[in-house]
Amino acid sequence: MSDWPLLTLVTFLPLVGAAFILTIRGDEAAMAVNARNVALLTSLATFVLSLALWIKFDSTTPAFQFVEKADWLPALNISYHMGIDGISMLFVILSTFLTPLCIIQSAGSITVRVKEYMIAFLVLETMMVGMFCALDFVLFYFFFEGVLIPMFIIIGVWGGARRVYAAFKFFLYTLVGSVLMLIAMLAMAFHAGTFDIPSLMAFRFPFDLQRWLWLAFFASFAVKVPMWPFHTWLPDAHVEAPTGGSVILAGVLLKMGAYGFLRFSLPMLPEASVFFTPFVYTLSIVAVIYTSLVALAQEDMKKLIAYSSVAHMGFVTIGIFTLTPQGLEGALFQMLSHGVVSGALFLCVGVVYDRMHTREIARYGGLVNRMPLYAFTFMVFTLASVGLPGTSGFVGEFLVLMGAFKVNTWVSLLAATGVVLGAAYMLYLYRRVVFGKLVRDDLKSILDMNTREIVVFAPLILVVIWMGVYPHAVLKTMHVSVGTLIERHQAALANPPVVAAVKGESAR
Repeated sequence: MSDWPLLTLVTFLPLVGAAFILTIRGDEAAMAVNARNVALLTSLATFVLSLALWIKFDSTTPAFQFVEKADWLPALNISYHMGIDGISMLFVILSTFLTPLCIIQSAGSITVRVKEYMIAFLVLETMMVGMFCALDFVLFYFFFEGVLIPMFIIIGVWGGARRVYAAFKFFLYTLVGSVLMLIAMLAMAFHAGTFDIPSLMAFRFPFDLQRWLWLAFFASFAVKVPMWPFHTWLPDAHVEAPTGGSVILAGVLLKMGAYGFLRFSLPMLPEASVFFTPFVYTLSIVAVIYTSLVALAQEDMKKLIAYSSVAHMGFVTIGIFTLTPQGLEGALFQMLSHGVVSGALFLCVGVVYDRMHTREIARYGGLVNRMPLYAFTFMVFTLASVGLPGTSGFVGEFLVLMGAFKVNTWVSLLAATGVVLGAAYMLYLYRRVVFGKLVRDDLKSILDMNTREIVVFAPLILVVIWMGVYPHAVLKTMHVSVGTLIERHQAALANPPVVAAVKGESAR
């Protein structure tokens, strides 16, 4: 397979499956079964190919690997340029891992327009994987914005009662920020004479231009993360989205903004990143504390987990802008852990919602008496979200706090309050839903998890424990790429004229 265009295969194989589903004919029930089977087989094949990428990946070099390049629009110097490094590799795996689990889960919750739902999910997978592999600005923007369309459809067609409002709010928030990013991309390309991302990472932009470019990128990435106060679209989108949509939204789409900071803001705009670091710290700390307190007040399970996602992503942005090995690796690890854990928590909500058709916390209680297997599963992911040692949630938060402590003690201490508040709202949720007496009649006949649900949760539990017990398997993939990113950033700051400009600007 060494001569195969693996990145192209991993990226576009889901589109092949989607095209095949379009040809399926027959009665509604038969089409639903066939569409679901094709989508599952396609997504599993894509996951296996992504694992082949990881196995063949050389973690000792910071260079982009599996590079594919061909002319696309040569008159505009735009190319089809794909490649991955130790940072993007892990997000490709995360995207391909979660997609088949969502397709399996949908068998119990999506009963109308199943064929269209499967097509939307496969198109979404192509856009997610392509975004993490793209090494041309125009190609990246195509995938980055392309994600919005299938997710908009998933929320708007298969969502809850207020699905249209939530879908349009999600679409408009993210689109407005992305327009500013497009302007910044064009300015960078015209200034540097290329849309090639590796070339732009090596190009030195003037500091005054960097500040405006950084703010334009921030407008897009902050909405995607989402950072406070750009997070208001997230609770509505999560509450109204079907379970599979919520899993991908929390598991992958929220990582797109943080990935943008790592791929563009830090390496291309290093002086501006340093200049705006206190600003990012402030918004991140507010997000960690404020949204944790808001989560404590929620009565809807999905909303509580949605607000917890904003708080967890606050840790991520703090870690990224510490520009320390511990902080950056912790941020990346936290992103991967949060992708698995938050996705699993939304799946846990989906299990009881499919049975009771309500997400109101007060409607539950005492589920351990009827659903012991579910209670155990929910407990594993609750403790991982809290950051219990031995789970994936602990490693990322610990490394971020270590990195933050090296840079600013107060930032580290204030961020640590999120760990305490996180334990408060997650354990409060678990106690109210799982423990207590089983007093409601409609809960006394509720059934425990079925085989399909066990198949979905088993790999998630294994990954959470594996990442918590043996984090080196993940950290070694990103270590060299993170170290090179820091070295290049420090080398850029060491340039005397640029440093003088930064110091002069800080003084003013």
